[in-house]
Amino acid sequence: MKTETTFPRISEYGLISDNRVAVEAMLDHLPLPAPTVIPRAEAVFVTVADLDDLGEWLQQQGGTIHVSSAGDGLELWTLLTSTPARSDGSSVPVRVSVPVPMGEQVMGFIRAAVAA
Repeated sequence: MKTETTFPRISEYGLISDNRVAVEAMLDHLPLPAPTVIPRAEAVFVTVADLDDLGEWLQQQGGTIHVSSAGDGLELWTLLTSTPARSDGSSVPVRVSVPVPMGEQVMGFIRAAVAA
């Protein structure tokens, strides 16, 4: 079985770079935790350390949280938010995620943001 490496098209590199720059600019002005930032053409993915960090993002940026099973007693809590609007009106989707043990106590304002 042969493994092939795929690379983004040239136009995707531009989108990835633009998205990275937009989120970095936002983080320069907002004190949000972002230990891991992975830019992609469709969104920028941020992984935070705990629910407190996710709560900071939710309070600052707003958005909706989706919860999915990550297996082995874990859930992945993901905040769907975006950067502030740019001068042209566009924004970059940001996905902020944290693994949470099933049954973990979750602050009310975070639980209230979970999509139905």
